[in-house]
Amino acid sequence: MLKEIITREELDRLESLIRASETIIITCHQNPDGDALGSSLAWAEVLKTHYGKMPQVFVPDQYPDFLMWLPNTDKIIRYDKHRDGCDFELAHADLVFCLDFNTASRTAEMEQSLSQSKAPKVLIDHHLEPDIETVLTVSHPEASSTSELVFRLVWQLGAFEEMSKAFAVPLYTGMMTDTGGFTYNSSDPDIYFIISQLLTKRINKDKIYRNVYNNFSENRLRLMGYVMYEKLVVDQERHASYFTLTRDDLRRFHYIKGDSEGLVNMPLQMRGHRLSISLREDTERERMVWVSLRSVDQFPCNEMATRFFNGGGHLNASGGRLYCSIDEAVDIVRQALEAFDGLLK
Repeated sequence: MLKEIITREELDRLESLIRASETIIITCHQNPDGDALGSSLAWAEVLKTHYGKMPQVFVPDQYPDFLMWLPNTDKIIRYDKHRDGCDFELAHADLVFCLDFNTASRTAEMEQSLSQSKAPKVLIDHHLEPDIETVLTVSHPEASSTSELVFRLVWQLGAFEEMSKAFAVPLYTGMMTDTGGFTYNSSDPDIYFIISQLLTKRINKDKIYRNVYNNFSENRLRLMGYVMYEKLVVDQERHASYFTLTRDDLRRFHYIKGDSEGLVNMPLQMRGHRLSISLREDTERERMVWVSLRSVDQFPCNEMATRFFNGGGHLNASGGRLYCSIDEAVDIVRQALEAFDGLLK
């Protein structure tokens, strides 16, 4: 039996809010990943199938090409493309679900409209220290993913039997991508019970894996080789590495959103390696560098991300951003490695 993640009273409040609402919006963080999209699409399916609602899914900006095959992505509305309409809907919404982010700033340009919306908000998330004003917060940082939390809610609601592939496929995708194919943050036996139940919906987990991880362009493959051969800087003494992707690099390999996905995990294949850091220049904004961190065992990526990279996240997978040049970002990485010297050696 899965452990319950909210009380009976909270479950009743959630259902009352849903039943009393007509205009329902589901939204997630900027640069949506597999968990953000997967949990949002799955939760939309729950509201439609179990409650007869017609929720709208808003995302702040573009999501990776390798996730466009997910069911119902054609119904997603991008805030950066439809700002006025999204602002109107947020201002007049009856209920807003905030999925896979802990603070409104992670919705970027949508932050102001989201924060000013008078609609009651429900947060479903697995990041530390949520600070969004809500009528109900479902926050479990120990969970593998927000998609896992959505499943647990559906299980508690007794709605799982009604769900179809349109629910199970994005949910499995979210869990898979947020655990690196179940290679980290995925030792809870409940996760594999959840997978077993999703498989009863006749999802093809092998095809889902291929759609996500074996669905890149020739340019992406060549970019990967270039990064590993030319750009990777290895600190043997600290069992750590970092690499940079400049705008020139991205132009050279005809970068599209998602092409750098997973590159930061690759250095961890080296024997004894503990930490990998990716620095990528923003393609449009000057002096902005996106930072991704991955680690193994007990090295705290999230602490390093918070202290040095204006970010945060999970123990073994975190991110942040720097408002500086790529060379200055490299200097900050070196400072971070030195500061965490004792934990890395």
